[in-house]
Amino acid sequence: MMCDFSATRHEGGDVSLDWQVVVQKDTFRYLGSVLQKDGDIDEDVRHRISAGWLKWRQASGILCDKRVPQKLKGKFYRTTIRPAMLYGAECWPTKRRHVQQLRVAEMRMLRWFCGHTRRDRVRNEVIRDRVGVAPIEEKLTQHRLRWFGHVQRMPPEAPVRNGVLERVDNVKRGSGRPKLTWDELVKRDKD
Repeated sequence: MMCDFSATRHEGGDVSLDWQVVVQKDTFRYLGSVLQKDGDIDEDVRHRISAGWLKWRQASGILCDKRVPQKLKGKFYRTTIRPAMLYGAECWPTKRRHVQQLRVAEMRMLRWFCGHTRRDRVRNEVIRDRVGVAPIEEKLTQHRLRWFGHVQRMPPEAPVRNGVLERVDNVKRGSGRPKLTWDELVKRDKD
């Protein structure tokens, strides 16, 4: 593999592997997560939701069976489907719309295996109590804070700690509101 990271090259430089040019893409999958060129997580959230629905379809025989108790269905959801939806979420700088997308997918699944539709006008809290499932935004916060604890316990020279907790101030950023960063989100979670 040959990469030329010299300062004279522009961002559109070519990367070659065994003398073949690697095609540049806006998104790519790495270790189960979808990384975007602009650093956003929209595609990753969509991918995680579809992974949750894939697990749902694999287990629909159990989850849609009326003879299976709802608490057992809730436990099955918590142990198989939710982890698929939240894989890698501890590193996400989530926005409200991402949390809303996850919440909508989760409630659609919970309503479905409870046998309710939105037309039945059963409140989300009632369904959550019936199956014993906490809101997904609470789980997101727990995952973030748990990862923050791991990062805090790492030695100061660890690359992950340097990348997460130290900010580079001399980088020029574009105009407009700054993007929400992971460490700002953790500060908000701790309060």
